[in-house]
Amino acid sequence: MQFDKAYIFLTEKLERELPSYLTYHNATHTKEVVEAVRHIAPSEQLTSSELQILCTAALFHDAGFLETYNNHEEVSCNVARRYLPQFDYSDDEIEGVCKLIMITKLPQSPATTLEKILCDADLFYLGTDTYFVTSEKLYAELKAAKLMKSTKQWYDLQVSFLQSHRYFTELAIRKNDMKKAMNLQQIKESYEHRKRPVKEFLIKGFHDIFFICLGVIIAGFGLKGFLVPNNFFDGGVTGISLLMHELYHFNLAYTIVLANLPLLLISYFVVSRNFAIKTFIAVLLLGICLLSFPYPTITQDKLLISIFGGFFLGVGTGLTMRAGCALDGVEVLALYTLKRSSFTITEIILGINIIIFVIAAFKFGLETSLYSILTYFTASRTIDYVIEGIEAYTGVTIISGESELIKYRLVNGLKRGITVYKGERGFLPGNFEISNDVDIIFTVVTRLELRRLKNLVYEVDPKAFVFANTVKEASGGIVKRKLREH
Repeated sequence: MQFDKAYIFLTEKLERELPSYLTYHNATHTKEVVEAVRHIAPSEQLTSSELQILCTAALFHDAGFLETYNNHEEVSCNVARRYLPQFDYSDDEIEGVCKLIMITKLPQSPATTLEKILCDADLFYLGTDTYFVTSEKLYAELKAAKLMKSTKQWYDLQVSFLQSHRYFTELAIRKNDMKKAMNLQQIKESYEHRKRPVKEFLIKGFHDIFFICLGVIIAGFGLKGFLVPNNFFDGGVTGISLLMHELYHFNLAYTIVLANLPLLLISYFVVSRNFAIKTFIAVLLLGICLLSFPYPTITQDKLLISIFGGFFLGVGTGLTMRAGCALDGVEVLALYTLKRSSFTITEIILGINIIIFVIAAFKFGLETSLYSILTYFTASRTIDYVIEGIEAYTGVTIISGESELIKYRLVNGLKRGITVYKGERGFLPGNFEISNDVDIIFTVVTRLELRRLKNLVYEVDPKAFVFANTVKEASGGIVKRKLREH
């Protein structure tokens, strides 16, 4: 039996040919099962031949995923029968391998020592520190295979499986049982934490509704109380809507809503569904405010109009952003265009605004255009203050005892690149001598993604330490969503 050659052959074949959505049943899992067999086997006093057969069964036990997802064990046996003869395995040895492979089919019912070792090796991760990262990979795979419909279904499956599972070898029972029980308890606690009380959910919803409504009312005041009566303009989609209103006398409320609709559809795919829904509600409410609210005209002074019109518009936009949406879809348009051009987000938005202000200069005079630029600048700076100075890019540092799972979710869930620093945590007053090694995670997100990132982190570890800081310039890496918020 030439196991080493068979190992190289099959692991390379798995790495090369397995579908990419197999995030759990892949070459890495196969290698880990082989290593677990080698870890358990010495305590069971196997012969050299028995160990070779057992390692070969571990190597081929998921080879059937090369051809099918369901009932892969039978196909794994066929793959073993197809390739093992070229590595000097006899027919009896191959049938011994296949008998072991079939015993890994769930629910497991091993009878012999070899069967018990292989079953424990296949599910060895259940009682280790890597359980949550590995289970996250399995969840992603089941979702991709359309075998898992909801998070609740996944949590129920984990609880049921861990409660019914048992190890068979003395080593696995001794080393893994307690950790498996701890993992089960953590799953239950995590799920209870995710099931937010109705009161908390209502408070959060009221918080968002309050900021959206307040932001819309204030933004409407900036438009109808200052800009519209004096033929002033802003940048972005709002500026385009104001131009259409002044040039063709279209109703401003309808124009703003209609102008944002295509961009809201794009944001559904480019940003997120929740963002698109909230933004649609905010834009619709702004249209209703512009139609219904009797905003008074405040002043005729052009300097006051440009500054305070921009100020109130910026306050309104900033408040809606704090609720997880936006009143102007130009950033989404810029992001969509970025994928189809070599321009940066800033260059795209600048180009749009230059067109708006040049048209305003030709139609309404250079002075009006210059004052409108001041309005746009004031609105932009005000937004920055309202959302606490967070710029388009935000660097986030995360320190947590659950760093492995957080890293996995940031990369595969949020689609962010990460950098990991090796550090120590602890050194608390009264316990200065106590510290632990920790991975310090750093990533860069847009401010629209910051809230989602925090939710992701605190879902994994409510005690995680997270802090953010402004990133003035960002380039390279996989920073994809370069949004310049208006």
